[in-house]
Amino acid sequence: MYEIISKSDRATLFRTRLASALQMAGVSRAGLARATGVDRSTVTQLLTSEDARMPGGHLVAGCAQALEVSADWLLGLSDRAERTGSLLATTMADAERAGTGDDRIFDWHREAAGYKIRHVPATLPDMLKTHAVMEWEYGDATGKSAGQAIAAASARYDWMRSTDCDYEIALPLHRLTTFAMGSGYFKGLAPAARREQIDWLRQVYDQLYPTLRLVLYDARRIYSAPITVFGPKLAAIYLGRYYVAFRDRDRVQAVTRNFDGLVREARLSARDIPDFLATLRAEIL
Repeated sequence: MYEIISKSDRATLFRTRLASALQMAGVSRAGLARATGVDRSTVTQLLTSEDARMPGGHLVAGCAQALEVSADWLLGLSDRAERTGSLLATTMADAERAGTGDDRIFDWHREAAGYKIRHVPATLPDMLKTHAVMEWEYGDATGKSAGQAIAAASARYDWMRSTDCDYEIALPLHRLTTFAMGSGYFKGLAPAARREQIDWLRQVYDQLYPTLRLVLYDARRIYSAPITVFGPKLAAIYLGRYYVAFRDRDRVQAVTRNFDGLVREARLSARDIPDFLATLRAEIL
């Protein structure tokens, strides 16, 4: 809901954000004056005046254009400094870059250091797969070799062990059961590889819990596309070859709520996972 603030408070917020935008853009007061076609004294007054008067819309728009920020943000009507067009361009550029390899995804992980990362993988989490499973799964089916996938997953696993992030993963319950059975998507995966994978999951979970938490939900009751939420900063939806990434607060919160719904509806909680994995392991012949 739109928040009504006083004229005085809006003027104060405008001054603060204008000063911040100048600093971020590396533009001087004289430079802003030239770009907006006003005297330097006018810019100084905008930044220092304590009265409640706001500049005209033409000058606000000029400042926003010169500093490459949103006029709505300068006026306190938005929490995002980027212009709408810039937000869209950044989102699409991030998605294209993510499709070329794992560097962008790793950058997103590092950017979220200190925050909780929420993840719904497309199959099993890459960073928790054994080499044998990744070699079987990737092969020639993707644009990168199994070796590249293994290197990228190993780097993210090492990062997860060394960072202070909490990592929460939600999987459909049937994903692990079909894996253990070697059916469906995992048909053809050798029993030895499946046993090794379950053993590795049990070992990692024992070492990293509760920093690493896994929950299993019933996909017949609730659904999620493959997503990752990098704290409050970014949410990414996996499309296959590309990701669609959102940085605006409302969309990040919406994807976060989707993930939290999976946790609330989970058939098996994070504490149930060790016993469940042990049961699966015993059933692999």
